[in-house]
Amino acid sequence: MAARFVVPVGGDAAEFLHTTLSPNAVPFTPHASDSMDPGVHFARCSSKLRSLRGDSVNLKEELNLLFDQFISENYYQTISPSINFRPEDVCILLRHACALVPQSNEHLVIKFCQLVHHLLNQLKVIVDEPTLHALVSYIVRALSVCSKWTHAEVLLALSTVLYGNGPQCQKHLHGLLGEQGLLLLYSAPSQPDLELRRVALSCMTNICLGIPGQLSVEDKYRNQCYGIFLKALQAPKPHSCDELLYSGALKGLHCCLSGVKWRFGGGEEVGALLATLKRLMFQGTPGLSVEWPSVLYAAPLPQYEGPSTPKPSLDPPNKKKKTRGKGKKAEVNRGDEGAEEERETMVPLLPKGGGGGGGAAGGGESSTKPPTASLYPAWKRTSSDSEFSDLEGSAQCKLRLYHGRVRQSALHCLLAVVRGVDKRMLYGYWSSFIPDAPMAGPPPLTLLSIVLKDPSPKVRACALQVLSAMLDGSRQFLGVAEDTATPRPSFTPFSLSLAATVRELHRCLTLALLAETSAQTLTQVIKCLAYLVSNAPYQRLRPGLLSPLWRHLRPYVRHRDVNVRVSALTLYGAMVTAQAPLPEVQLLLRQPEGSGGGGSGAGTPQDAALSWRHRDGLSSPSKTPGSHGRSPRLRTPAEQEGAEPGSPWLLELCIQLVTETRDEQSDSEAGGTGAAVASEPSPVRLEALQVLAHLVRGYFCLAQVCMSELGQVSARCLQESDPSVQLHGTKLLDELGTGIIQQNRPESTVPLPARLPMSQVVEFWTEVLRGPLNGALQSEHHPTLQTSACDALSSILPLAFTQLEDKIQMMCITVLLGLTYSENSLVKAAAVRALGVYILFPSLREDVMFVADTANTILMALEDKSPNVRAKAAWSLGNLTDTLIVNIVGTDFQEELSDMLLLKMLQSATRASADKDRVKCNSVRALGNLLHFLRYGQLTRSVFQRPLEEAVRVLVQTVQSEATMKVRWNACYALGNAFRNPALPLDSAPWSSDAFSSLCSVVTSCKNFKVRIKSAAALSVPARRGCYGDVERFIRVWHSLATALENSEETHDFLEYRYCASLRETLLQALMHLLSLSQWEDMPALGAALAGDEGVAIRGHLLRYLRGEGGDRGTAGEGESGTENDWIVHKVSARGQRLHQELMHDPDVD
Repeated sequence: MAARFVVPVGGDAAEFLHTTLSPNAVPFTPHASDSMDPGVHFARCSSKLRSLRGDSVNLKEELNLLFDQFISENYYQTISPSINFRPEDVCILLRHACALVPQSNEHLVIKFCQLVHHLLNQLKVIVDEPTLHALVSYIVRALSVCSKWTHAEVLLALSTVLYGNGPQCQKHLHGLLGEQGLLLLYSAPSQPDLELRRVALSCMTNICLGIPGQLSVEDKYRNQCYGIFLKALQAPKPHSCDELLYSGALKGLHCCLSGVKWRFGGGEEVGALLATLKRLMFQGTPGLSVEWPSVLYAAPLPQYEGPSTPKPSLDPPNKKKKTRGKGKKAEVNRGDEGAEEERETMVPLLPKGGGGGGGAAGGGESSTKPPTASLYPAWKRTSSDSEFSDLEGSAQCKLRLYHGRVRQSALHCLLAVVRGVDKRMLYGYWSSFIPDAPMAGPPPLTLLSIVLKDPSPKVRACALQVLSAMLDGSRQFLGVAEDTATPRPSFTPFSLSLAATVRELHRCLTLALLAETSAQTLTQVIKCLAYLVSNAPYQRLRPGLLSPLWRHLRPYVRHRDVNVRVSALTLYGAMVTAQAPLPEVQLLLRQPEGSGGGGSGAGTPQDAALSWRHRDGLSSPSKTPGSHGRSPRLRTPAEQEGAEPGSPWLLELCIQLVTETRDEQSDSEAGGTGAAVASEPSPVRLEALQVLAHLVRGYFCLAQVCMSELGQVSARCLQESDPSVQLHGTKLLDELGTGIIQQNRPESTVPLPARLPMSQVVEFWTEVLRGPLNGALQSEHHPTLQTSACDALSSILPLAFTQLEDKIQMMCITVLLGLTYSENSLVKAAAVRALGVYILFPSLREDVMFVADTANTILMALEDKSPNVRAKAAWSLGNLTDTLIVNIVGTDFQEELSDMLLLKMLQSATRASADKDRVKCNSVRALGNLLHFLRYGQLTRSVFQRPLEEAVRVLVQTVQSEATMKVRWNACYALGNAFRNPALPLDSAPWSSDAFSSLCSVVTSCKNFKVRIKSAAALSVPARRGCYGDVERFIRVWHSLATALENSEETHDFLEYRYCASLRETLLQALMHLLSLSQWEDMPALGAALAGDEGVAIRGHLLRYLRGEGGDRGTAGEGESGTENDWIVHKVSARGQRLHQELMHDPDVD
C-alpha cells in the first residue's frame, strides 16, 4: 500500500496537496512561491515579524513559524549571489525579536538563538552597538534563567554576536570575564560538559578577535583570555574529549597573539608557550611516544626530547570510536570551514626503528623492520589495501582531519609568536625548532620533521611559513656562522654549530623540494629556500651549498603551476644577490646549458608536472636521460679562461621567458586563433625581469656579453601596454647604466681589457635614447614609470654622455628640466635628482648657463610642499655647490656666475637648514660650499652681510643641536669648508668666536666619534695664525683638542672603538698644526699646558706621532732637518727653545 503525505504549498497552512508516494509518481515540482528569491523571502518574513507585538494573539505560534521559515532558508551568497541585505535591517529584526521572545519559553529561546547564529553567520553581519548590547543582555539573562540543556545553543549565539565586537562590549566584559564571570565558569577545566567548555572558549576567541582598523580589547581581558587558552592546552585531554577543544583553544590563542606586539613576562612564560605549541605541532602522530618538556629553555645547545615508556592507547585504532550523539556544528566562529582536501592515508610520522628524521619511536615498536631508503617521505608510501572497514575508516578519516587541524592551528600560533616577539629573544629557542646537524641516533623533532613527514600538505605549508618567518631578518644572527677554519676536536664553537644548522636546512629543504607534489606546498618550500639563501653567510661557509640547489631547482622554472615558476625564479634571484659576486655562483653561471643541466632535478617525481611545455632552446629533463642522478662538473677558472666567453644560461633563460611568444592555440584545449601572445603569464615575466636586474647588478662582467640583447629586452618592455612590464624594463635599464658606471670608477678592480668598450657604451645609450625611453619619460598617465625613466636617464656614464650627439644631450637636459614642473611629487623628485647627477658631469659643470638653469630649478624645488622633493633638491644643491668648488681654480667661472643667484642659493640653503633632517643634512653641506666659494668682493657687499651671519649661525646651531649624527657631521664639515675661504674675516667677525666654540664643545663631548673627527679636522683648517683670534681663543682650541685626545678611548658604545685610531690621528694632526702656527706670545700658555702631569700624556702622544710619522725618513732629533717632522720641530724650537727641549728631552717621556 502506497504511503501518503501532505505537502504545504505557498506557505499557507490552509492549502494542502495530497500526493501518493509510488515508483510511478510524477516528479514533484515546487510551487513558484517556494523557490522565491532569498532576499524577497527575508523581506517578507521580516515584515511579518516586525508587525508582531507582545500582546498579539497566537504570538508563540507565529514566532515559532517565522523562526522556522528564517532558519530553513539558505542565505549564503555562494548559493544565491544576488542576495543583497542591509546590515541595519538584520539588526532591527534581531532587536525586535529579542523583545518578543519570553525567556520563560525555552523552546522559543533556543530557536531565537539559532536564528541569531543562522542570520549573522550566513549573512556575515557584524551587529551595531545598540543591537550588541540588547542581544548580549538578553543572552546573559537567558543563561541564568533557562535550563542547562539550552546553554550550548545560547552560548553559540553569544559567540556569534561577539564576533569582532570585543572592544564595543566593554560594559559586558566584567560580567563575562571578571571574577566569577560566566565565560570563566563555563571554560573552567572542572566544567563537566565539554561542549559548553568548547563554546565558551569560542566566545572568548571572538572577543579577542581583532578587526583591521578597529581598537583591540583591553590588555587585562586579553591577558586573562590568553591564560585560559594556554591552561586549556596544557591540561591533560579528557578521555571523552575530541580534538575540537584543542582547535578552539588554539584559535583563541592565535587571536590573542595576532595584531598586537605581545609582551611576555619574565621567567618561563615564553618557554612554556613554545613547549605547548611544539607538543601540539605533532598532535595525533602515530608511533610517537615522547616525554614532552613542559618548558623550553633558551640555550645555545639544542634541547632534545627523550623517548619515554610507551603507554597503552586508550582508543586502539582497531576499535570503533564513539561518535557524538548530537549533531552540533564543528565550529562556532563565523563561516563554515570546508572539509580539507586531504585524502592521504595516515602512516607513522616517525619510521619505526630510527630512520630518516622525525623523532624517537616507542620502545615497543622496535620489531618493525626499517623503511626502505627513498626520496619519497612517509606520507607518499601508501598501501592499496584498506586497513579499516568502511565505518572504521570513516571514523579514522574524521580523527585524522581533526588532528591535522590541531597541528595546523598550533603552527599558526607559532607563526604569530615568531612575528610578534623580538627576534633576538627567539634566537635562543632555534635549537628546539631547527636541527643543527644529522645525528646517528633518533633525530630531534623539529619543523623540518613536519616539512618532510607530515601527511597533510596544509600542515607542511604552515611549517614552512613558520620557518620562513624565523629565517626572515636573521642575517645578523646567521652571519656568525663559519666553517671555513680547521675544526677543533676538543671544542665546538658556536659559529661552527650555526654553520651546521645552515647546512642541515639546505639538506632538508632540498629533500622537501624533490619530494613535494602539492603545488601550494612546493611554492612554500621554494620561498623558504629563498629566505634561507638571502640570510645565510656563504662567504664564511665552505662552497658547495648552492650548487645542488641550483641544479635541482632548474626544472621548476617549467612547472605547470604559475606560482611555482615564479617562486623558482625568486629563488634564483636570491642566489645571484647573495653576497654578490660569489665565486660559486660565478662558476654556476658560466656553466653551459647542457652540462648536467637536469641534474638530480631530472629524476624528481614531478617530471610529468614540470614538463608541461617545452620550448626551443630549453632543455627538458626528459631529454637528458643520461644525466639522471649526475651532478654537473664545475669548470675551474683556469679552464674557463681558455673557453669561449658566453652569456650565462640563467640570463638567456630569463630573456626567453620575457620575450618569447607562442601561438595561442598551443595551450588551448579548444581551437585557438593561432595569434602570437606572450609565452608566459605576467607574474613569470616580471620575476624574470627582476632576476635579470639582479644578475646585472651583481655579475655585470658576465652579463655585459649580452649588452645588446638586454637593451633590446628593455626596449621591448617599454613598447608594451602593461605598465608593470614597462616599469621593470626601465629598472633593468637603470641597472645596466649603474653597472657601466661602477665598472669605470677609478677604484674599480676590473682590468681595462675586460671592461665594456666605450664605443659600445655610446652605441648602447644612443639606441636607448632614440627608442621608446623618450615615450616613457613623457607618459603622464603613469607617474611611476616616469620616475623610473628619470632614474634610468641619470645612470648614463658621464664620459659616454659627452660623446653622445648634441641633440641627444639637449633632449636629455630639456626633458629633465621640463619634468621638474610635473604635478606629481615622485616625478618631480626624480627629475631634480637626475639634474643633481648631471651637474657633476665634466661636460656640463663648466657651462654657466646650465648651472644657472639647474640652480633656479633646484631652488624652486626647495620650496615644494613635498618633503621627498625638498630632500632630493637639497641633495642636488649640495652637488651643485660641489661643482662650484671644483670650478674655483683655473677658470673664469667665479666671475661669470651671477651674484644675485649666489645670494638666492645662500638664503635658500639657510632656510632649508631648518627643515627636516633629510633636507638639513645636505643643506648645511651646500652652505659650507657656498661660504667657501664667495669672493672678497661679494663678502664685503652690504647685501651679503646679513645672509652670511645667518648662514654661520645656522651651522653653529646645527653643530650643537640634537639632530642626527649625519646632520651634525655635515655641519662640522661645512664649517671646516667655510674656514678654507681666505676672504672670510675669521679674526674679526663677531660670529667666528661662536663657530670655534661650537667645534671645541663637540670635539670633547659628542658621543659619536665620526662627529668628533670632523670637528677636529675643521679646527685644523685655518692656514693663518690670525684666523684663530687672540691668545685666549687659541689656547682654548688647544685645550679642547688635548682634552679630546686624553678621552679618545672613553665611550659607552662599543661600535665607536673602531674609530679610535682615526680620531687620535686627526687630533694629533690638529695639535701639530696649532704648534706650527703658534707665535711667540702663545709660548707661555702652551708651555703651561704641556707642563706638569696633565702635559705628560700629551707630550708622549706628540712625540710618538712625530717618530711614527717620520717612518722611513728617519727619527726626529736635533740637528736633523731632512724630514717634514724635523722641520716642524725646528720651527717650534725657533719660536721657543724651552718648549722644544721640553718636548724632545723630557725624561718622563719614553
